[in-house]
Amino acid sequence: MSTKQSRALARKKFFADPITILTMIVIFLFLFFFVAYPLAILLKDSFATKYKEFTFDSLAYIFGTLNYGAPIVHSLIIGLAVGVGATIVGVLFAYVDVYVKVRSPFMRWLFKIVSFLPLVSPPFLVAIAIILYFGDTGFITSGVFHLSMHHELYGYPGIIIVEIITFFPTVYLMVSGLLKNIDPSLEEAARDMGASRFKVFKDVTLPLLAPGITNAFLVTFIESVADFANPLIIGGSMETMSTAIYNQINGGNGFNGPYRASAMSLVLLSISMTVFFFQKYVFEKKTVATLTGKASRQRMLIEDKKVTIPLSIICSLISLFVIVLYGTVICCSFWVNLANYSFTWDNWAVVFSSDGLGSLGATMETSLIAAPLTALISMIIAYLVVKKKVPGKGLIEFVSMLAMAVPGTILGVGFIRGYVKGFFHTGWMQGLYGTVWIIIIVFIVRSLPIGTRSATASLRQIDKSIEESAFDMGANSFKVFTTVTLPLVRDSFFASIVTSFVRSVTAISAVILLVTPQFKLITYVINEFAGKAAYPTASAYSTVLMIVSGITILAMDFVIKMLTHNRTPKEERA
Repeated sequence: MSTKQSRALARKKFFADPITILTMIVIFLFLFFFVAYPLAILLKDSFATKYKEFTFDSLAYIFGTLNYGAPIVHSLIIGLAVGVGATIVGVLFAYVDVYVKVRSPFMRWLFKIVSFLPLVSPPFLVAIAIILYFGDTGFITSGVFHLSMHHELYGYPGIIIVEIITFFPTVYLMVSGLLKNIDPSLEEAARDMGASRFKVFKDVTLPLLAPGITNAFLVTFIESVADFANPLIIGGSMETMSTAIYNQINGGNGFNGPYRASAMSLVLLSISMTVFFFQKYVFEKKTVATLTGKASRQRMLIEDKKVTIPLSIICSLISLFVIVLYGTVICCSFWVNLANYSFTWDNWAVVFSSDGLGSLGATMETSLIAAPLTALISMIIAYLVVKKKVPGKGLIEFVSMLAMAVPGTILGVGFIRGYVKGFFHTGWMQGLYGTVWIIIIVFIVRSLPIGTRSATASLRQIDKSIEESAFDMGANSFKVFTTVTLPLVRDSFFASIVTSFVRSVTAISAVILLVTPQFKLITYVINEFAGKAAYPTASAYSTVLMIVSGITILAMDFVIKMLTHNRTPKEERA
């Protein structure tokens, strides 16, 4: 069949499927109003000033007077280091979780808990804990080794360490779902032919994981260059792109500050999109289907002590280090201040006041609504991109990725400028601003790229013949998606829900300008106390947030396992 005939057949199938057409329209409208439109407002501001509609004054200022080149170099170095480091640690934890038989059940749970801890806490708490231990007057640097420190921790070392700890759980969640989808018979066949475990991992497992690993690197790189909370606290005098943008907005730089910040965001967006296109058109060309629908026995876990002992030791040391950091944060919640370690309940009394409980309830409400919606929208977008030959799917994927490349604060400014006076200042949709729904939409938009990339990698592993068989038996697109595709990628779907939830409950930058006095999120309250150097009170709020988030994640895990268990045939469960 010629290319022209193939395209004609694809168009005919598309227009004969009303469910796909309606889904495409809804997705297009959502991405237009809540991704493309706010970013278009920012793009317009990049080439404008207070008194000029179109000018290059902002770009000339940031690269000339402001010397924006140094923050760009700093962000690129940090982003590459964090991307590589977080990917290595995340893949290591995922491999141990899926492939290695760890003798101690407690150790396996320890790995999983540690992987989730950085996700369910505000990111700057790790920075505070690192400063407490390795700062100029830290417990280890000054108390144990009596070192005379002169801000050596601040800058590259501190930012890279903190961000690797913060972002490697995202890699773990993304890669573990992909590892579970790999057919064990592929690796066992290589072992039966005499290949060593390392050679099997290098020549079989790693190529199958290549799309997922590159996706994970892309996510962590962009998250790193867009992060401003950690560089703000532990960056010292070093300025990154994100902190430079934040300082332009909140640093009292005059009426042209927002325009200059928009120009900086345009540079950051260009860098992030360059990485995205490189990953998409270089690595995604080499994809392999690993879910073929054929029966496969359960994976035989590795029991060789030469493998299990080293990997267990490495993961245990990392786990212990992370647990100590978070244990310090919990202890800090019972201190009077960072100079007085006397025990007190005052910080917790503030948390359990009416204002504290109100902020916690608002955070949980918005996050629990946003998480499943994000996972569903992400999976639908990925399904349209990977499994459907529909017009405009490349544009859908591109627009869904845009929000990741823009710092959350700038995205919040885009929503404010876009909707405070209505759509294009017409008054239409003006009622959206100042409501809980604009916060939920921002949560969805911020988590959508991660969910989409994870879902895309998972769907590429599914052999197309499985879904084609369902279509041949008369099932429509909705039936195939809900009964065939979604069950096959339920691990990645759950990972998307969890990732979206924890990103929402810990979000600061994207919503810090959107909250109102009547509707405060707990991260906003934590940021207020941290800004006043009331770290013990901020730690108490964060401890409550970690506990409640952890319980919610376990509950979500239990519910989804029950749903998938009930859909499994009785013979298979037996």
